[in-house]
This record gives sequence, C-alpha cells and structure tokens, in this order.
Amino acid sequence: MSGQRLSDSNSSLMGRKSFCGSNSNMNQLFRPEFGSTQSLANHEKVYQLMQSYLPSDKKSIQEQIVNHVEFSLARTRFDFEKFHCYQAVSHSIRDRLIESFNDTQLFFHEQDCKRVCYLSLEFLIGRCLQNAVLNLGLKDSYSEALLELGYQLENLYTEEIDPALGNGGLGRLAACFMDSLATLNYPAFGYGIRYSYGIFKQLIQNGFQVETPDYWLDKGWPWEIERLDIQYPVKFYGKVTRRWENGKELAIWEQGETINARAYDIPIPGYMTFNTLALRLWRSLPTNEFDFNLFNEGDYFKSLEARERAEYITSVLYPNDSTYAGKELRLKQQYLLVSATLQDIIRRFKKIKRNWSQFQDKVAIQLNDTHPSLAIIELLRILIDVEGMNHSDAWDIVYNTFGYTNHTVLPEALEKWGVDLLGSLLPRHLEIIYLVNFIFLEKVKSKYPGDELKLNAMSIVEEGVIKKIRMANLSIIGSHSVNGVARIHSDLLKSDLFKEHYSYRPKKFINITNGVTPRRWLRACNPLLAAFYDNLIGNDTWVLNMEQLKTLDTDDPLTLFEFMKIKRQNKVRLVNWVREVCNVEVNPDSLFDIQVKRIHEYKRQLLNILYVIYRYLLLKDLPLEGRKKYVPRTVFFGGKAAPAYANAKAIIKLINSVSEVLNHDHDTNQLLKVVFLPNYNVSSAEIYIPASDISQHISTAGTEASGTSNMKFVMNGGLIIGTWDGANVEIAEEVGLDNIIIFGARVDDIEPLRTEMRSKEPIDYVGPTLWEVLQTIKNGKFGHEHNSLIDSITNKNDFYLVCHDFYDYAKAQLKIDSIYHDKKAWAKKAMLNSIRSAKFSSDRTIHEYAKQIWGIQQVVVPSPSVRQDKIKEK
Repeated sequence: MSGQRLSDSNSSLMGRKSFCGSNSNMNQLFRPEFGSTQSLANHEKVYQLMQSYLPSDKKSIQEQIVNHVEFSLARTRFDFEKFHCYQAVSHSIRDRLIESFNDTQLFFHEQDCKRVCYLSLEFLIGRCLQNAVLNLGLKDSYSEALLELGYQLENLYTEEIDPALGNGGLGRLAACFMDSLATLNYPAFGYGIRYSYGIFKQLIQNGFQVETPDYWLDKGWPWEIERLDIQYPVKFYGKVTRRWENGKELAIWEQGETINARAYDIPIPGYMTFNTLALRLWRSLPTNEFDFNLFNEGDYFKSLEARERAEYITSVLYPNDSTYAGKELRLKQQYLLVSATLQDIIRRFKKIKRNWSQFQDKVAIQLNDTHPSLAIIELLRILIDVEGMNHSDAWDIVYNTFGYTNHTVLPEALEKWGVDLLGSLLPRHLEIIYLVNFIFLEKVKSKYPGDELKLNAMSIVEEGVIKKIRMANLSIIGSHSVNGVARIHSDLLKSDLFKEHYSYRPKKFINITNGVTPRRWLRACNPLLAAFYDNLIGNDTWVLNMEQLKTLDTDDPLTLFEFMKIKRQNKVRLVNWVREVCNVEVNPDSLFDIQVKRIHEYKRQLLNILYVIYRYLLLKDLPLEGRKKYVPRTVFFGGKAAPAYANAKAIIKLINSVSEVLNHDHDTNQLLKVVFLPNYNVSSAEIYIPASDISQHISTAGTEASGTSNMKFVMNGGLIIGTWDGANVEIAEEVGLDNIIIFGARVDDIEPLRTEMRSKEPIDYVGPTLWEVLQTIKNGKFGHEHNSLIDSITNKNDFYLVCHDFYDYAKAQLKIDSIYHDKKAWAKKAMLNSIRSAKFSSDRTIHEYAKQIWGIQQVVVPSPSVRQDKIKEK
C-alpha cells in the first residue's frame, strides 16, 4: 500500500466510520455538490430532494428495511420470514450503494479522468451482503437495528445464493481486482456477462459427479440494477460488401442477425471510501419479442425461435464446445461481451467532444485472458469502418489502449477458433484479422528474413487441415503490454510459450503477480482472526496495509495460543458444515488437509488421493505403537470437473470410493478420513479456507500460472505443501522456506523426466511402493471403476509426473506429521504465514497494473459535508 493512499484515505476511512458507525448521532449526511451547477435552474427541486445521503442511525435503518418489506417485496407485517428480511436488508444496502455509485460516476465524468475497463468472461464475486456492510462500515449499525426486529445479521448471510458468474480462479481474481480498484479509488468499470445459469450445480451420487442446472436467479437477486436505458445492438452473420466513396474503398458489414445486449449493473463498494464502482454485465435479448405473423398463423413455437436464439447466448456459462453449435455459442458470448462493451465505452468517450487521438489517454482496456480478445478487432473495425479512420492511425489507438493478461502455460489451453466458424459468424472481423496478420508478418520478415519457423510461430493464423485463429497471438500483437501472473509464469512465457514474440518485442512483456483481497479473504471470511489483528494492532488499518502485520510478535506464547484457538473455532465451523452437508463426522483436533480447486490432471488431485491410500495401507500394517508418529488427519477435496473431462470425473469417483472405505474402517478412521466437499464455490471456500492446517497446491512444475487459493490459505494462517510452481515460489520467499513444505521436480527437470519416463518399463518407473498402491486399486479394494484412470499414468504416459513426484511427496507428508506434533512450532509457522502474506494482497497487484500498464491515477470522491450548503449560494 502506498503511503499516499494511506495518508489520503485515513480521513476518508475515519469519515466513513464516524458517519455510518453505530455511535454516530448524525442523522443526515449531505452529498458532495460537484456538478450541481449544471442545469440547476431546471432541476432545483430534484437537487434539494436528493442532496443528502440516507441516514444510518438505528431507527432510520429499521424504517428503510420495513419499507422495503412492504413496498418492494409486498409482504405484510404478519408475513415476514428470514429470507424476506435478507431481501429487504439487501435492498436497503443497495440504496446506499446507488447513492455512492451515482456520485462516483458523476465525479469521474466531471474530472474527465482516464478509466480502466476490465473485460472478463468470469466474475466470481461471491455473496454481496456481508461484503457490502463491512466495506461500508455499517455492520454494527445494521446488527443493532436488526436485533430489535428479531433477526441476527450474520444469520441472513446464508440466505443469499452465490452468483454463478464464473467457474474458477479467473473469475475469483477478477472479483478481487474490482474490490481493490474501488478501495484504492481508481476509476474503473468491470464488464462481463450476466449468465442465467452457472456452469452447473455439482451433486455427488454413488461417488460420481452429477451435473444439474444452476439457476441462481430463481429467487431474484437484489444486488443488480437493470438498465433499461442502456442497450446496444449486436450483429452476427451477414456478408461484407464494398463501395467507393470519395476515392476510398469502404467495407460494409450488412444483413445478418441482430440481437440486443442489455446492461445490468452491480455496485462494487470500496472499503471505507465513498468510491463505488460498477460491474456491468450484459444480457442477450431479442430485437423483437416474437414473430407476430407466425403467431397469428398458429405456428406458436416457430414464432418464438428468434427470441430463444437470442436468449440462449447468455444462458449458460461455458456451454459444451464439443460440437459446432457449442463452439458457435461460445464465440457468440465472447463477441456479445466485446461489442456491447465497446459501444458503451465509446458512448462515454463521446460525451465530451474531442479527437479520437485522445482515446488511449482516457481509456485503458485490460483483457483478462483471451476470451475478450476480439475487442482488439472490434475496436479496429469501428475506427476504420464507422469512424472512417485509416488503418495506421486506427492501429495506433488500438495498440496503445489494450493490455493482455495471460493465465496459462499449457499450449493446449490456448484458445483458437476455426476460420470457417469465425468467417461465418463475424465475416468482417476475419477480414481484418487477415489484414492485421499480413501487416505484422511483413514487419517480422524485415527483422528476421528467411526465418519461416519464427513466422509460423508468431502468425495469428495457424495453418493445418483446419485453419485456425490463435487468439493469444492476436492478443499479444494487439496489446502494448503482456503480463504473466507470477514470476515463474512470466519467465516461462518469455522463454517458452511466446519466446518468438518476446524476442521481437521484449519490453512489452512484464510480470504482475496475482493477489487476493484481504477484505473478503480475511476480514469477511475469518472475522475472529480479523478481530484478533485489530486488537493486536490497535485499529483495523492493516486491512489497507497488511505490511503492518509483520510487526506482530510470534514468540509470545499467549499470542500463539489465541491464534490457534481461533484456528480451532474455524475448524469446528467446518465440522458443523460437513456434518450438515456431507453427513460425515470429523474430529476438529485432527490435522485438516485441504485441496479445493478445479479438478484437472495437472493440478494432481490424483497424487493426493494415491498418497492417502498409501497412508491408509501403511497404518493398517502398523501396530498401535507404530501409528503414533502419524497425526490424525482429515483430508478434504473439493472442486468441479468439466462435464466432458472423463479423467477428471474419474478422479472424483476414486476420491469418493476411497472415502467410503476409509471412513467406515473402525480400525483406522480415528487416524485418517477423507471428505469430498460438493459444489465448491466462493461462499463454501469462505468456510474451508480459514479452517485449514495444510492446503495442497501440488501441480506439476511449470503448469500452474499462479494460483490464488494458495494466497488465501496462507493469508488465513494455513501452511502450504506445494511444488516449485506458480506463486508458490514467491510465497516461499515471503513466508520463509522453513514455513512452507516444498517438494518435487523443478521446471527445468520436467522434460528430461518425461523422456526418462517414456524410456522405462512401467513397473520400474512407478517403483515398488506406489505399484502396490496401484495394484490395490486394480484389485478392487475401492471398487472396479478405476482401471482406466490407473492406466492413464502407467503406460509410459504419466505426462504430469504423478509417479515420479510421489516419493518426494510422501517424504514431505512425513515432515508435516513431525512438525504438527510440536504444537508451539506449528502455531508459530501458521501465524508467520498469515502475517507475512502482505505481498499477496490484490491492492499491491492493482497498484502495479495502474502504474505499469494502465497509466491511471487515484481519483477520490469528495467526502460528504456535515452541514448543508444553501442552494442560493450557488
């Protein structure tokens, strides 16, 4: 946290607390009067009526809640249940957010400041109520007001459904960024898609993952604001024609199909600041509700086809793309996002009359992975085809506007679109892509004459039986900055994945390590630990500057005792959740070993469960005395597998089969249990993460870009067992190698080890100890559904080196047992992890983006006035 932010924000922070806190005697807070002279003569009465913020004293809050119960929800005083109370409270909080949001947008417009527009296909923002009351400083006020109405604020949090607006780390990172942007007072807009259904709701039946629809909007969502006045046409298909005008050839994209994109805004409050940003989500709608002529003719279903086709676009997060129709739907989603967003950005830019050459001085656009990369081509199309600009000038604007964040090191994960599909859906865009590629390759040829391999690697177009467009290459070529999300990841981009692009333009490649917001991922999810830090520091300013925590004493026995007391209370909370949701009894005094993340072979949940089986077999063979060196352990898994990803789903089945056997074995179940945590999402993570003793981040070195769950676990005082991969490397540097358990091959070892693996006989490569574990599985100890999964690593095909790393992993697990036996040593390591996690606050990350890529400045909305200024003085 910069010193400027702290000094600038202290008065604002205290101001928010004094105005909104429960001890305040002030009933009215007058809104800043910037912009009030504009058209004041025509709107004087409106100005007078809207000049003060909603009061936040107890009686006023109660009146606002009850008003929403009656007038927003149409409930009576005799029909007022807990869910209705949640809705009414949320509406009353949203009212306050709208006040701050409107003033923030007005002030940004008046200052004519440069804004960043953050484009992401995912925003996993989690539940909003708790986050909002904490950021607004209204927790005590609302708690007190609700008690007299017969409700506890904390009990209302669970009434809220998680918004299903993402699936993994990409969406959780984007949500953290929005919180930090608002908290740090940076001018910003988030842009995404309002999905009607999430990727799916995960059920576990007979050990198998079963996908069911996740219709998260079925009871409404009080946090969104439908913008009926903000709607843009989005066009698909059609053809490109040309005509000459004033001696210049013009391209016209005509005919085709048009749908509408309507805006829904979610206010994002900063922590203890009046700045409130917007996450703007787009919903697809038809231009016409239905074909009235077909309806009159009796063809009712046909008359609604166009409407349904339009609404499908934003219906489901990540539709299955194994078919042409699925691929087309995904591409439609991506283009709808960029088309509507750019129309919105340009509308805002044109509010003030100015030259297009100023665009990059007023707008920065960040692409969160390649999903929104068509924005590069769409802006170029608008500038050339609509605004009449020449290609060179248009390209300068585009290039200086965009930044691209890469989130993968796996070549197979890089997004590509078939030329036939892209040409059919967006014919003009494909033409422009070819033009951009031609101009770019001509420049590359002049620098590297005769180097065909380099040209092929750098080209946007991938030649082959099916010609494809490489969206990562497009993103790199069209952006002035390309960043990885951890130091090791960024190094791999430069040395391997994009080495040709790096050698061509090395200065555009930088690293900005990911971060997570301490507001949600410590203060909100772990209130006991947050209050503990408040007490030790003497205030809560550490939430804005976590460097302060480094001064805490980890040698004081009483401090360590209190820290571990809080850890146990969080473990008991998880025990209760597991009892209710999974019907499994868990010992809170066992070591909690947690791996929760998307199920994927490279994340190596398979390595984890194979070790669990090994540990189980070992315990079974040991006499009671020999078992004492192994601490009682509960191993938790959680995460979703993509519906078409057979091996990932097989891993889930194996975990649940092992769980069934181990948990019912009375000989060992006091020493080892396994629990699969279903339907992993943000709100459940807020329960799991504070409860961890150990968390596992064990991807094969060089496969995980960064990870952010590792940062959340560390922030909450959990130790990590991990590989030399992603952000683990930097976490080890911050917390100290003595306070993290690292194992396994390093990046430089991976390819030689794969070559060695392919050259050995499977039994020699696997080794006798693990071979016994695999044979136990094959022999049916845990059922007979797992042979294909075992075959995927034992036929010279162990691509992610599960078998190789197993033995080092087992040694690392034994080290964990040894440390955990020394309670004081463990407590100190756990607390050191938490208080040394400052680097992994997304506040640091956002400051670096703002300075190194976006070129934006902090713009603090003026604090409200205590006294009312008279209108006649204007």
